[in-house]
Amino acid sequence: MAEYEHILVKRDGDTVTVTMNRAARRNSLTAGHLTELRDAFAEAGESDATGIVLAADGPVFSAGHDFGDVASRDLTGVRDLLRLCTDLMRIVQSVPQVVVARVHGLATAAGCQLVASCDLAVAAESAGFALPGGKGGWFCHTPAVPVARSIGRKRLMEMALTGDTVDAATAEAWGLVNRVVPDDELDDAVAELLARATRGSRAGKALGKQTLYAQLDRPEADAYQVALEVMASASQLAGAREGMSAFLEKRPPEWPD
Repeated sequence: MAEYEHILVKRDGDTVTVTMNRAARRNSLTAGHLTELRDAFAEAGESDATGIVLAADGPVFSAGHDFGDVASRDLTGVRDLLRLCTDLMRIVQSVPQVVVARVHGLATAAGCQLVASCDLAVAAESAGFALPGGKGGWFCHTPAVPVARSIGRKRLMEMALTGDTVDAATAEAWGLVNRVVPDDELDDAVAELLARATRGSRAGKALGKQTLYAQLDRPEADAYQVALEVMASASQLAGAREGMSAFLEKRPPEWPD
């Protein structure tokens, strides 16, 4: 793994953990920080790991964009920064590994966007989530994109228009995170969920993740067409063949990938 200034990257078995490491700046997202996150996810995506955990050091998960970086830019510069952030979110969803957000403390604005962009999320009871631009001067337009796809229109409107912080229990009820656990159980809960989510054929899982994102926002008929073709093709994968054979022969599968 490469060396980074703003993040820590650690491989433990089949899991890569990417930890935001700007605690003194509340893990706010400068261009440099975003670039390192993008590069780390791209590198992990090309590895043989099966899972990626996105975590953070310090009392805050992420306060979103670093206003010091934003305020120093002109229109073109801010557009480039937001494109970089969007590239990161898309890479998180395009890598073949299952990505789990490990959330403690506040995740606001682009920090909340990061959580919503991950495949799965586990939050500590101390966590809170906000799109604070609604009560400030710079509305959370891009952070609202993946949040909307997690929680639905009316809840999005409440978060985006009020800017108020949503506690962890509410975030779970709304579908922004998968589960909430006591702070001292967060690591175990992340590991348990990731272990269950990475079972089976690695190639089959990667294709499944890709297809889920491809069909999510399509009309039902189009979504079925996408899913049908991929599922038919996937039936010929070695992992699919082994899974079916193991079931028919009543034995544990021996995954080829």
